[in-house]
Amino acid sequence: MKKLLISSIIAISSLSLIAQDKVPLKGAHLSIKLETQEVIKKGNKFIIGQQNEEGYWGDPDLPAFTGFAIKCLLLDPSFDPKSSVPAPVKKGLEWLLSQQKEDGGIYGRGMATYSTSASIMALWIAGPEKYKDQIIRARNFLINHQTDWGVKGENDTKFDGGIGYGGSRAHSDLSNTHRALEALYTTRALATDSGDKKAMELDWEAALEFVSRCQNLQATNKGEKTGNDGSFVYYPGNSKAGEAVDSKTGRVALRGYGSMSYSGLLSLVYSDLDESDQRVKAVINWLSDNYTLKENPGLGGQGLYYYYHAMAKSLVAANKPTLEGKDGLKIDWRSDLAATVINGQREDGSWINTEASRWMENDPVLVTSYAVMTLQQIHASLN
Repeated sequence: MKKLLISSIIAISSLSLIAQDKVPLKGAHLSIKLETQEVIKKGNKFIIGQQNEEGYWGDPDLPAFTGFAIKCLLLDPSFDPKSSVPAPVKKGLEWLLSQQKEDGGIYGRGMATYSTSASIMALWIAGPEKYKDQIIRARNFLINHQTDWGVKGENDTKFDGGIGYGGSRAHSDLSNTHRALEALYTTRALATDSGDKKAMELDWEAALEFVSRCQNLQATNKGEKTGNDGSFVYYPGNSKAGEAVDSKTGRVALRGYGSMSYSGLLSLVYSDLDESDQRVKAVINWLSDNYTLKENPGLGGQGLYYYYHAMAKSLVAANKPTLEGKDGLKIDWRSDLAATVINGQREDGSWINTEASRWMENDPVLVTSYAVMTLQQIHASLN
């Protein structure tokens, strides 16, 4: 894996220009590329049908849903980017822009950074230069929400450097941090290359320190209940997967889980780390050892489609077309994941998490967006 240049970015993901296949597609991968294109089209037809008359999708208090939907429609492989913007996208963009607040954030009630991060990605895909001012204002909003509760080097807290949902008492977590890092990394050139004095920049060193405090790796994380398997937890001191006891040492440690471990890998890549760094190497080893599509490792069916989406984004970004299984065989995760997601599509083109409703995965607009974005990542990586 090589360190990445911002000039290498394209719309499907902030880091997905990396070519994972250098030879013409054939066999299974060609079949997957063709099938995913049709499945994506069907999923997007469902998404279009769910748009509210005012232009938004899903919950109007969560503009993130609209941001995800716009991203799905604009990155549809069947859509010609040289053609005019489809009417549903145009209406969605108009509604999204109407939600931008004086502080630059794009949100409704609560979960402000979550919606702002998703909205930045939608606006950037729709037109970096066209929406430059709105993107820079939204970037500044995210940067202003980077936690700094202590005095650097003296009274730092375990939450410093990360980003939470927003609000005076909302502490940092890895889910919101990795989404914010994605939006900020993707649009960094737009802010810096223009020489715009209004553009701020994130403290990336502090962000990496926070991300490292979420990893079970004692060499780089001295926090309480830190394990040593390379996995990631939700935030320092908390894992949605609970705790585990090491059978050899008797040490109690937070149990890492799949979706946060992929989010952690993505955050490390956005921090310009490669596999020569022990943090990247450790989490890839954990993800390889715990590879499965039957569940979100550590959480069962909870957050399953978030897990699929995080998997696709992070492994494409990390230039990992395969993982190494415990038996030494190469895991073609793209073929596996594409087939799993495709098989989950319902007759009307939608997806829903039938295993668990936690984290809004009983909402077909959100889950369909996750599924479509997952397939789009796979389709774009099969060059």
